[in-house]
Amino acid sequence: MTADNLVLIPGAGGVGRTVFEHLRAQDVPVRFMVRRDDERAAELRALGAEVVIGDLTRPETVAAALQGVARMHFGISVSPDQLLAATVVASVAREYGELEALVDLSQMTVSQMTATSTEESHQQRLHWLTEQMLDWSGLPVVHVRPTAFLDNPLFTTIAARSIQANGTIALPFGTGRTSPVAADDVARTIATVLRDPAPHIGQVYELTGPRSVDMTELAAEFSRALNRPVSYVDLPLDRWEAQLPKLGMSPHVAQHVATMARLHRDNRYDRTADGVERVTGTPAMSIEAFVAARRDLYLG
Repeated sequence: MTADNLVLIPGAGGVGRTVFEHLRAQDVPVRFMVRRDDERAAELRALGAEVVIGDLTRPETVAAALQGVARMHFGISVSPDQLLAATVVASVAREYGELEALVDLSQMTVSQMTATSTEESHQQRLHWLTEQMLDWSGLPVVHVRPTAFLDNPLFTTIAARSIQANGTIALPFGTGRTSPVAADDVARTIATVLRDPAPHIGQVYELTGPRSVDMTELAAEFSRALNRPVSYVDLPLDRWEAQLPKLGMSPHVAQHVATMARLHRDNRYDRTADGVERVTGTPAMSIEAFVAARRDLYLG
């Protein structure tokens, strides 16, 4: 037996945590599956969530976590285990047979890919394969495809350092355009689907910010939000890429971030979609509004 609307969310942080905050505000019960029973798990329990220990790559723990669950959000951080975890979840969910919705957090670059395309990152290929596998599974799936996140360190902590140092945003994006979306808008969209999934089953929702801008325009939005001059400095891609391991990134994450930069430079991120407003009824947050809400981060 399942609870009418019990939602399973893997992981204690990231988008899933924000999805929980939106569901909690609507009194939707949530169960988290986390890998460690640590302070974050205790905090989730204190906020009213049920917490179980498990691993998305271990079928027996996924099966235990799914008991009584009606709906699931599937999303993990950038990881070479993306496809394995998704396949385990789908296999267990098919055997379980009682899910009424599985909301998959994918990536918008999937919309530009084919079975044989080679320009994308390993992570983006894993998302493409995940979508294919979930569609074949026969499960009641909804794919949510955000573009680049405004919350990405490239636009937050890394940008904040250079803004504080010399009033610049220094990235290798060239003249490419981008339409980054706030993680909160992505979470709002997912939470809306999870609250009432029936109308959304089988849909693909692409999520971007309200407009696509080049990096000079992006810097201008930062300037307005912070009330100080901010300009864009274009960096050589190879020199910038060589610095990524020094930021503590694994080879898999570094390859994904470097590919994102190259695809930006090639203008592959020049895209807009109305998925946030179509699902939630509220437009996506602008770059300026996002930055203005985090002035302390950017100004130090």
